[in-house]
Amino acid sequence: MEPKTITLVQDSFAKVKPIASTAAEIFYKKLFELDPQLKPLFPSDKEAMSTQGNKLMTMLGAAVAGLNNLDALIPVLKDLGKRHVGYNVKPSHYNTVGEALLDTLAVGLGDDFTPEVKTAWTTVYGTMSGVMIEAAY
Repeated sequence: MEPKTITLVQDSFAKVKPIASTAAEIFYKKLFELDPQLKPLFPSDKEAMSTQGNKLMTMLGAAVAGLNNLDALIPVLKDLGKRHVGYNVKPSHYNTVGEALLDTLAVGLGDDFTPEVKTAWTTVYGTMSGVMIEAAY
């Protein structure tokens, strides 16, 4: 992965961190709009979904921070992919998650979500989800 791609993703994620809980809400709202069949895979009450959102943002933050050391990040992603099989996640769901993520970043970053930033996130998410899918299926 190119250093510029990593920098773009890390710098843009740093701008999303202050609104992490809002970003998580936007993400799940978009995810369920894109595929309502995913909703049963998640908690139904608001407090549990808030906890889920915190987990999402923490995991995403750790993965983004780990882009500087892919040798350490890849085993973590493989394990995460394997665990998601137990949550009934299918390989096709990763595309929907990627779309929801990009939409969330577009809302959260506003004008800072440039085509270059979008391309960087698309590359990083594609790499991360590819590792997870390959390990799990």
